[in-house]
Amino acid sequence: MFLILRPLRLLFKALVIESTPTQMSYGLALGVMMGLVPKGNLLAIVLGFCIAATRVNLAIAACAAVALTFASSWFDAAFDQVGVYVLDQPSLRAFWEAVYDTPMMPWTDFNNSIVMGSFVCGLLLVWPVHRVSRPIFQKYSKKLARHIRHWWITKILLGAEWADRFGTLEV
Repeated sequence: MFLILRPLRLLFKALVIESTPTQMSYGLALGVMMGLVPKGNLLAIVLGFCIAATRVNLAIAACAAVALTFASSWFDAAFDQVGVYVLDQPSLRAFWEAVYDTPMMPWTDFNNSIVMGSFVCGLLLVWPVHRVSRPIFQKYSKKLARHIRHWWITKILLGAEWADRFGTLEV
């Protein structure tokens, strides 16, 4: 039962307990980048590991990634144009050939114009999303955390974490 509730507990815990506005805004920005990149390639896996390895709010990053994963297919035509532009640059042709000859790099699907375009657009959006969302998180995160702590579901889920810890103690 607690394994089913664990993701919900982690989400509420991340929203309520000690995340700075900077961690939240970078979590949102990196989640946007992760959500834009098509999944099923090594690039998406590496991005996921990089997000997990940094000190960002993983709940916000995961929510942003899931939301934008569904919305990113609407922008595939624009991503394709950006990817074709980046991949067709004559000055970068030797670079792309050298990268393709590197082991494991073809698994990133960087030579797919939609993957390249969405990755470039995601990279370009990281800084603006962080800069726009940071003041919002600074203003509302403490108020939201205080409000969420009073929800009955939060009390149950965070209490279930303590009950789970005490239930696994051996005497």
